[in-house]
Amino acid sequence: MFDQLQNYLNTMPLSDMLQESFWMFIQLFAELSILFLIISFLVGLLRQKLPDSKIRNILGGQKGRGYLTAALLGSITPFCSCSSIPVLVGLLKARAGFGPTMTFLFTSPLLNPLVIALFIPVLGWQVTALYALLAFSVSVLAGLTLNTLGFERFIKSELLEEKPRCCGSSCGATPQITPTIWQTAGRETWDMFKQMFPYMFVAMIIGAGVHGFLPADFFTEVAGPQNPAAIPAAALIGIPLYMRVSTLLPLVSAFLAKGVSLGAIMALAIGSGGASLPEAILLHKLFYWPLLSAFLLVVFAMAVLSGFTFNFLFT
Repeated sequence: MFDQLQNYLNTMPLSDMLQESFWMFIQLFAELSILFLIISFLVGLLRQKLPDSKIRNILGGQKGRGYLTAALLGSITPFCSCSSIPVLVGLLKARAGFGPTMTFLFTSPLLNPLVIALFIPVLGWQVTALYALLAFSVSVLAGLTLNTLGFERFIKSELLEEKPRCCGSSCGATPQITPTIWQTAGRETWDMFKQMFPYMFVAMIIGAGVHGFLPADFFTEVAGPQNPAAIPAAALIGIPLYMRVSTLLPLVSAFLAKGVSLGAIMALAIGSGGASLPEAILLHKLFYWPLLSAFLLVVFAMAVLSGFTFNFLFT
């Protein structure tokens, strides 16, 4: 696989790769920054209106319905792997159940109304239903497993600590005006954005570089019918990429025409949709390495399992 990539890189003009990376960086910078600020602000408003105790009750880690609720919440939120981070931070700050929170993190980028709506005309209702069932059930199982194994201890607490709020003259001699919920949400949004932006910036550069320097036909060569390890290779290729499942679907017909199996395509879709290198960099701000590694391993296992399942049932 690496020899094939090297051959492609040797035949591609450096200027074209740099230009592709530059425009991808601009797209990522605009998209991630705007989405992060908007979603963070909405989450901040929700936390002002909805008490943390209510969130803990809805997503209680000790209740099985919390996992189902988290999976359903992830299924209806149209977030990509990176834009789900502000919601993740909000759930962690509210001390929602760890297992359900991880279930949300897995399902959010893979299951949403847009993905389902695009899957049906492209791949049919049977493939769509199986995809939704696998993504939903594996996400719930993964959340349960990580919670049972005690991976909650690998969450970094620094970003989740609430800053004290000043009321009256408690923070100084000058009386302070109690901020509105909009001001509070705006302040929390900007504080979190400033803390996360260095990680976002590095993530954007790396994500743009991977996009620009990875040739368009590389996947069809590596995951073609001649490669017996096409499914795990497709999953490995997908995880570093920043690509929505909905973005990948228009390419499915071209992949199938070039001999790429449905299983390899689904492995790429789940790998690239469920995780990405930019997301991993952002999660490193929140997770210690054991939890981050477990997250990536779950996405890889889900992609490979789904790939073999689709090949077995539909070929």
